[in-house]
Amino acid sequence: MAWSAPMTAVASSVFTAAQFNTFLRDNLNETAPAKATTAGSHFAVSGVNEIAERLSESASVLISETTTGTSFTDLATVGPAVTVETGPCALVIIHGSMENTGAGSSRMAYDVSGATTIAAADNRGIGVFGTAGTGIITSGVAWHDDLTPGANTFTAKYRVASGTGTFLSRRIVVVPF
Repeated sequence: MAWSAPMTAVASSVFTAAQFNTFLRDNLNETAPAKATTAGSHFAVSGVNEIAERLSESASVLISETTTGTSFTDLATVGPAVTVETGPCALVIIHGSMENTGAGSSRMAYDVSGATTIAAADNRGIGVFGTAGTGIITSGVAWHDDLTPGANTFTAKYRVASGTGTFLSRRIVVVPF
């Protein structure tokens, strides 16, 4: 149900039960306190005069794993991944420690599946370049305003340009709007 613009009261007119229910009760049920069901959630505009409760999620995979794949792929332990209810927008934060055995690069990005399908890509990821034997900790932030509202899963993916990439302490945080 959406919020309704309140009626204008007229002197000496009767305020009916239907008017009370529509303009007072129903509108109060469209406020953030009435819709709040989960501690730590926030609210986003989901339509004209309409709000939706959103809950941010995070996940991590802390073990060290490697790949030699030059296209984005899963490691032995898939992810990290989170599924959140989004509107058309979300803020995604990824973080990890990575290195490469040679002069190549190691990269971490994420794909989106569910209501939206978006492939992992370098422009939404983090990477290290020419860091043989040196673990670098890096983070990145991406804004999406191209999501289909609904349940969307964000899953970290990995690749190298050459050599063997090692990935550790991988994290993803998604703040849906």
